[in-house]
Amino acid sequence: MKLEYQILIAVLMDALLGDPRWLPHPVRWIGRLALSLEGMSRSVFSNERLAGSVTAVLVILVAGLATYGSIYAAWLLHPVASELVSIVFLYWGIAAGDLVKHSAEVQRALEAGDRDLAAQRVGMICGRDTDRLDEPAMVRATVESVAENMVDGVTAPLLFAVIGGPALMMMYKAVNTLDSTFGYKNERYARFGWLSAKLDDVANFLPARISSMLVPGGALILGLRASDSARVLRRDRRKHPSPNAGHTEAAFAGALGLQLGGLSYYSGIPSAKGTLGDPVEPETPAHIRAANLLMLTTSGLALAIYLLVRAVAAGLWQ
Repeated sequence: MKLEYQILIAVLMDALLGDPRWLPHPVRWIGRLALSLEGMSRSVFSNERLAGSVTAVLVILVAGLATYGSIYAAWLLHPVASELVSIVFLYWGIAAGDLVKHSAEVQRALEAGDRDLAAQRVGMICGRDTDRLDEPAMVRATVESVAENMVDGVTAPLLFAVIGGPALMMMYKAVNTLDSTFGYKNERYARFGWLSAKLDDVANFLPARISSMLVPGGALILGLRASDSARVLRRDRRKHPSPNAGHTEAAFAGALGLQLGGLSYYSGIPSAKGTLGDPVEPETPAHIRAANLLMLTTSGLALAIYLLVRAVAAGLWQ
């Protein structure tokens, strides 16, 4: 079975199944591996940057080799088993269903008027303090999370899958997990996690820009503010402290008529981000649903383009 068909089956599985918490997931294994190697690296290397770099490289290599080894071992049993294992790894690497599920739970809690439950659910999808958030702020936080995680959880993994199959996709997921584990600018990880953070920036550089340029197209299909999405993307994409997240967040802000960014608190520490977009519409829970539809539509456009480019490249190669 061609890789293209494996990817499409994996996307369908994610849409139908999401990410059930009771199922094993390699991303959780990667996180545990990273934490276990941290202690070993710190004990061997006194230089924190070197210890963190060794940890990051080892985790990425193990993720890629374990994925390739699992697929090869399945092939030794039967070629069909190899294809099934490949599809499962591809399914594990896509998180669109899970992103929709968790953000929709915030929407339902807000519509039910349960602020405490909504705040709890916002805390599950973003790292900011939720005790200070009113309903509009929770809507903005959720929309920002959908816009940013579209790249980490959907369009970037799909790009690496189209380029290099399940093994490269899982190596990307390792990079992403390393950043989530070590990429903090605090006393413990400012030096140890520097390579993890840099690798995540590099890995998401192209996917974030491709995705953001497709958001106005998704907005046009959905009847949202396509021209505003393109305009705000051009104007505000560099106002975010992240070199990548601001691109998709700005495009979403324009498409939805919202102003995202601004002041947030993380563990009681204020973080002032630039504002993205214009406050054209008052924030409502319906904007979360619109953000999810925009994420899914944009992701579908990205996958179609990836597969088209792969087909053209394959034809030219032959």
